[in-house]
Amino acid sequence: MSHQTPLIATIVGGLVLAFIFGTLANRLRMPPLIGYLIAGIFVGPFTPGFVADTNLAQELAEIGVILLMFGVGLHFSLKDLLAVKYIAIPGALLQIAFATLLGVALAWAMDWQLGQGLIFGLSLSCASTVVLLTILQEKRLIDTRRGQIAIGWLIVEDIVMVLALVLIPALSGLLGGQENIMDTRGILAILLITSGKIMAFLVMMLIFGKRAIPWILERVAATGSRELFGLSVLAIALGFALGSTYLFGVSFALGAFFAGMMLAESELSHRAAEESLPLREMFSVLFFVSVGMLFDPSILVREPLMVLATVLIIVVGKSLVALLLVLAFRHSLGTALTISASLAQIGEFSFILATLGITLGILPITGRDLILAGAIFSIILNPFVFMGLNYFKPKLKMQEDRSKKSEPETDNAARCAQLKGHTILVGYGELGKMVGEELTAQQLPFILVEDHPDVIHVTHHPEIPAVYGYASAPGVLNEAKIDSARCMVLTISDAIVAGQLITYARKLNPQIITIARANSDTEAEHLKEHGATHVIISKREVAKNLAKLVA
Repeated sequence: MSHQTPLIATIVGGLVLAFIFGTLANRLRMPPLIGYLIAGIFVGPFTPGFVADTNLAQELAEIGVILLMFGVGLHFSLKDLLAVKYIAIPGALLQIAFATLLGVALAWAMDWQLGQGLIFGLSLSCASTVVLLTILQEKRLIDTRRGQIAIGWLIVEDIVMVLALVLIPALSGLLGGQENIMDTRGILAILLITSGKIMAFLVMMLIFGKRAIPWILERVAATGSRELFGLSVLAIALGFALGSTYLFGVSFALGAFFAGMMLAESELSHRAAEESLPLREMFSVLFFVSVGMLFDPSILVREPLMVLATVLIIVVGKSLVALLLVLAFRHSLGTALTISASLAQIGEFSFILATLGITLGILPITGRDLILAGAIFSIILNPFVFMGLNYFKPKLKMQEDRSKKSEPETDNAARCAQLKGHTILVGYGELGKMVGEELTAQQLPFILVEDHPDVIHVTHHPEIPAVYGYASAPGVLNEAKIDSARCMVLTISDAIVAGQLITYARKLNPQIITIARANSDTEAEHLKEHGATHVIISKREVAKNLAKLVA
C-alpha cells in the first residue's frame, strides 16, 4: 500500500544523508556542517534522485532557528545585552549600510535597477543566526565579551530585517515592483506601527515574560515529571516565538531569544538547556540541509564571475567593514577579528528577503540564485575564516594581555596553569557540585569542565578554576591541563559520551585515573571497555547504603 509521507521522507532523507556526508567531512578534517550542506544539495530539486519537500524543510529549519536562539537566550542576560548596545547598535546599522552599498554597486555592474540592487545588497548584509551561533559554540566564545558583542550585533540586524520585511512591500512600487506606489504618509504610518509593535513586544517580555516564564517552569518542575518539564521547555520556546510573530510581527528567532533570556532568570535554566539540547542539534542540522536544497548548481556555470563577486562582498567586503567599525569603537584587535569573522556569511533572512523580492517582482531570479550561492560558499568558508584567526594569535595575545582585568577567563587560565597533579571534574550539575564540595573539603585541587557557564557562575566558588566548553571539543581538556592531571571524574549521565571522553583523555594522558558513573551493569562494562579505572553504579551504591541502614 502506497503512503504519501513527505514530512517523514524529508526528515529521514535529510538526517540520513547529513549523517553520511557529515561523517565524511569529519574524517576529512572539515567542519561537519559542510557535509550537511552537501546533503541538502543531493536531496534538492536541482539534482537527480530523491527530492525532499523544500517547503517542509524550510519550516523544519525555522524550528531549528527558534530552538537555537532560545538556547542562546538561556545563557544571555539582559545585562549582557545592554552592555554591548553602544557598539552593537551603531556597528550593525553602519555595517548593514556599507554592505548594502556594495551589493548595489555589484547590481549596477550587472545593469540592474536601483530597487533590485537595494534588495540584493540588503540580502547580503545580514548574517545567519544558526551559522554564527554554531561557530561561537564550537570555539567556546558565546560567553566571552567578543561573543556577546557578536550576538548583540546579530539581534540588531534581526530587528532591522523585521522592519525591512514590513517596509519593502509598502515601497514596492518605488523599487520597481508590481505594487502601487504609496505616499509618504502611508509609509510613515507603516513604519510607526511596526516600531510600536516592536516596542510593545520588548515591554511585554521585560514586564510579563520576566515573571511568567520562570514561574511556569518552576511550577512544572514541582510536579516531578520529567516529561512535563521537557514539554514545558519546548512549549515556552515555540509558543513565545510563534506568539510574538503573530501578535507583534517580530521574527521567530527574536521571540525565542527573549523567551530564553527571561527564563535565564530561573535557577532551572541549566536543566532547560539540557532538555532542549538534542532537539536544538537535530533541527540545526536540518537548517543546513534546507539551505543546500535551495542551491541551483547551474549558477556556477551561468554566472561564475558574479558568484565570485558576491562571495567576496560577503566574506571580504562585509567583514572588512565590520573589522574597521569595531576598531573605530576602540575595541581590541581580537574582538574586531572575531566580530568580522562571525559576520562573514549570510543565511535565513537573506533567503526571506530574496523570496519577497521575487514575489513582488523586484528581484530577478538570477539575484536569488546569486544570494543562495553566496550563502552556500560563505557558510562553507566561515569555519576556515575562524581557523585563519590562528595566524593572528601572537598579536591577539598582546592585545588581550592589556585587558586581563576585564577578561575573567584569563584569570581562569592563570589558575589552571599553576595546577599539577590535580583532578579534572567534568560536569557540574547536582552530582558534580557534591563531588566538588567533597574535593574542596579535602583540600584537593581540581578544575571544572562545564559547557554551561551560567551554572558555574551561580554555584561554584570564584577561586576554583573552570574551563567553559564541551570536554570532547578540541583544546578543552588541554586547557584543563590534562597532561599534568592525576585524575578525571566524569559526573555526566550519558555513558556513551563518557566512554568517548575516557578514550580521548587516555590518549592525552595514558597514566590518568578515570572515574565515571553508570546506571546499569551494561553501562559499567561499556565504560570499562573504554578504559575507565573505576566505575560507580548509582543504583547499586544506593542499594548498599540502604542495606547497611537496615542491618
